[in-house]
Amino acid sequence: MYLDHFQLKDVPFALTPNIEFYCQLKSHQEALNTLLFCLRSGEGFIKIIGEVGSGKTLLCRKLLHCLEHDFFTAYIPNPDLSPLELRRAFARELGINPALLQDQHELLSIINSRLVELHAAGKRVVLILDEAQAIPLESLEAVRLLTNLETERAKLMQVVLFGQPELDAHLTLPQFRQLKQRITFSYYLSLLSREELDTYLFHRLAVAGYTYGALFTKKARNMLFQTSRGVPRIINVLSHKALLIAYGRGERVITHHMLKRAIQDTEVAIRQRGRHWYLLLAAGLVLGLICMILA
Repeated sequence: MYLDHFQLKDVPFALTPNIEFYCQLKSHQEALNTLLFCLRSGEGFIKIIGEVGSGKTLLCRKLLHCLEHDFFTAYIPNPDLSPLELRRAFARELGINPALLQDQHELLSIINSRLVELHAAGKRVVLILDEAQAIPLESLEAVRLLTNLETERAKLMQVVLFGQPELDAHLTLPQFRQLKQRITFSYYLSLLSREELDTYLFHRLAVAGYTYGALFTKKARNMLFQTSRGVPRIINVLSHKALLIAYGRGERVITHHMLKRAIQDTEVAIRQRGRHWYLLLAAGLVLGLICMILA
């Protein structure tokens, strides 16, 4: 492996979300601050939308790490569940064994009792659903119905939805107008700008123990941005492969030639790059057509 070669203590561009590598980029930090403010204010539904690979799961785990002891979190990372399975998963997160219950009515009753118990103990219950675009439509309605559990003065739980843009498409359906009205705050995660890409690279390398100057040449960083379009996951994939290529060649600086080789070895990067050039070509053709019409 290349750790000794580059004098690193950890892999800087692993795909597994690790909050030690969380970088306070503008969009991600604004989203985190919004989440913390809303949850502390007792807002009911909060929605975070981001493209594939934009860092939603890392942000989700950072949120879990930041919530204080007065919060009780129920985290469901894969909510592709039927309404009954979703309620059971929530019950397990609350410390209830759903196998001991006879039917759905009894399940909801014990969930309500547990929420009342936690509320009396001063705990704020937060249900966090990652990959929320995968929730079946009937289960999405079940989530809304769970939030009907309340005392005379307060809601017994809050919900945070992390999802891809497809989640917004689901919420435009007529049957979800009540749920959509309950979403008090929503935030869209931006992809990295060119300047943020440099910050992101330097931060992750520094956390991994690299303190020997710029590891990627400016030309390599420009190519990395053009190809990834600022998507953190693609940046990680290409950077990791570029480090492997440099290690294999015995080099200690990542050049654009090495990055080009990493791109050629990465299918998603090739598609991303091809789509970018296609859009540029299409824009050029439209501009040319306009010029011909005006001439």
